[in-house]
Amino acid sequence: MTTCVVAEDETLLREALLQMLAEAWPELEVAAACEDGASALEAIAAHQPDVAFLDIRMPGLSGLEVAAALAECSPRTQVVFVTAYDQYAIDAFERGAVDYLQKPVAPERLAATVRRLKTRAAAPDPAALAALLRQLGAVAPAAERAPPLVWLTASAGSETRLIMVEDIAYFQSDTKYTVVMTAEGEALLRKPIRDLLEVLDPAMFKQIHRSTIVNLKAIASIARDEMGRGVVRLKTRPETLAVSQPFMALFRNM
Repeated sequence: MTTCVVAEDETLLREALLQMLAEAWPELEVAAACEDGASALEAIAAHQPDVAFLDIRMPGLSGLEVAAALAECSPRTQVVFVTAYDQYAIDAFERGAVDYLQKPVAPERLAATVRRLKTRAAAPDPAALAALLRQLGAVAPAAERAPPLVWLTASAGSETRLIMVEDIAYFQSDTKYTVVMTAEGEALLRKPIRDLLEVLDPAMFKQIHRSTIVNLKAIASIARDEMGRGVVRLKTRPETLAVSQPFMALFRNM
């Protein structure tokens, strides 16, 4: 049984791709359908699928970042990028060893990709994939986004605090809320982690777990504990933060 993970942040596009895959490749088993890069990376590490269909632009981790981590966490997985990029990036795909689907996905193009995946014996060479990812990072246009968040308001007991984003050590999901942790203590924000990824500066904040985003400037060190699990030690907080195993590869690729 051939298995896959599908990652696409737009619900309608994700459902459309799943329906098209069901028609073009009936025997394919979808192990997980994810709406962001972090969920996709953890699903791929858990399921070790034969194929990963990765939208390049997703909240938090991009499809390129997820693919870069696969050499360690799921080396046999073949990658198919789903992209809205222009011809310059498409030329890079054509010269590389990775398949792509251009949005909107055409049934005949998907059928051709399925045929290639069925006949390909192995995942692309890690060095060739790394070279392609570097080229794509250079030629692909940056996603349009609003200026990153500079400050936010969060609840601390009966108070509403104004917190500068640069002073935040990390964010952590807590059921309906997100915990905002600074050197002074915690506050609660009525906004899910996924939405924060859209407004935080990606050069300053990185996801280290599906439920945790850390300020890179707040990190003192990254190490492994006696069980081999990733651990982040902070400059201004006594607690440590767990790094989900697949995300350790991302730190090595930085």
